[in-house]
Amino acid sequence: MSAPVPAGTVRAGLVSPRPVPAALLRHAVTVVEQVADAVKVTDTSRPGWYGLAVSGTLRPGARPGPAREELRGPATALGVDTALVTGELATDGVGLLVMDVDSTLITAEVIELLAEHAGTRDLVADVTERAMRGELDFAASLRERVAMLAGLDAGALADVRAAVTLTPGARELVDAVHDAGGRVGVVSGGFAEVVAPLATSLGIDHMVANVLEVDDGRLTGRTAGAVVDRTAKERHLREWARADGVALERVVAVGDGANDLDMLAAAGLGVAFCAKPVVQAEADAAVSFPRLDAVLGLLGR
Repeated sequence: MSAPVPAGTVRAGLVSPRPVPAALLRHAVTVVEQVADAVKVTDTSRPGWYGLAVSGTLRPGARPGPAREELRGPATALGVDTALVTGELATDGVGLLVMDVDSTLITAEVIELLAEHAGTRDLVADVTERAMRGELDFAASLRERVAMLAGLDAGALADVRAAVTLTPGARELVDAVHDAGGRVGVVSGGFAEVVAPLATSLGIDHMVANVLEVDDGRLTGRTAGAVVDRTAKERHLREWARADGVALERVVAVGDGANDLDMLAAAGLGVAFCAKPVVQAEADAAVSFPRLDAVLGLLGR
């Protein structure tokens, strides 16, 4: 991430797996010039994606809200992801990054990997898909899916841990936030048995996930303790921000399913990552291609 910039800065970030069309860049400059002075363009591209930042000094009394929508519509039509940030997030960068895990930090749904060992993957995947679209209550869907794992040898957890793959750009995003002095948390509707070692390997500062109940070396088909659901995700985001002394304005949340919507709304910037349509529609911004570090480009960094 770049160094802090003067107060009153506005940043429009544009990211894409392909070069950003020149016409869209001209439009972005025009949009930012409506609310800011001393506008400049910076190349923020990294390996795997192209990025441009249009930044300037926000004029007193200017309202950036309409500018966000004026930029996002044409950009989305051209396959480019955008965000427009102001305030402390624009000047000081990310104070706290909070991410979902399954299909966000990692490429798979852990419960489906476990279900493959139990011979119930297709059944579990169908319930997962409906829950991610917001068609099912998450806690109820989790109970239904975990019940399909009953009797599975707990040794399968080691096989699943070995099979988990980080989403491209995940390590780069975590490292960039840490290098700039920020903190990182992961909050998962998946399982601590897989998430905790992964979080430790990445140096992640906060972690919470569901815990699978095991009896005599086999999964019981139940979880232990409170379920990490939509409400819990938002609560943990707020608690971590408070503990770290970070204003919510400087919190960035990233997730892909309906279970993430409350925490995306609570953050200064909520990012839908390769997400279901309902999540893309409600989030502040989206990354529509599988490079997690493109979140940096949305922030113009």
